Amino acid sequence: MIRHVALMGFMASGKSTIGQKLARRLGVAFYDLDDLIAAEHGAIAEIFYGQGEDRFRAYELQTLERVLADGAPGIIALGGGATTHEPTDKLLKKRTYRVFVKVTPEQAAARLRRSQRVRPLLGLSPSLHRIKELYAHRLPYYAHADLVVEAETLTPAQVVDRITQWMHRKKLNL
Repeated sequence: MIRHVALMGFMASGKSTIGQKLARRLGVAFYDLDDLIAAEHGAIAEIFYGQGEDRFRAYELQTLERVLADGAPGIIALGGGATTHEPTDKLLKKRTYRVFVKVTPEQAAARLRRSQRVRPLLGLSPSLHRIKELYAHRLPYYAHADLVVEAETLTPAQVVDRITQWMHRKKLNL
């Protein structure tokens, strides 16, 4: 079976930027799950605050199922916590090549502080302590990826190079 490539990792690790570049390089579609969810259900923060994380995770799973069912494989940028939801994680393991874009909590914190997006699980001004705590909780889920790219010192283009090199070595096709 031909599979999608799912980019996973902590908030602000660059999954969307890398995913767009990777999709262009491979000539395939790009899907940002958070953007798809927001287009259908409203802003992510509003979903979290108004309906709760469980409802958001259900939307995330439904959106992933639709992406995987719709046509040719492409590149999927997952939300930072997608793999913590067991049904979503099982589906990803079964139907995608999972790539962990790994940055340090400190790097994520610096990027999050510059971001205009509110991250519901971190609040308006995320502390490094809270980021490290959430990162430590999620790291075991990310660690089961098919490929881990240590992206802290790499540009998005270099991360794309690492992923495409891995795909060629493994003879993976989209």
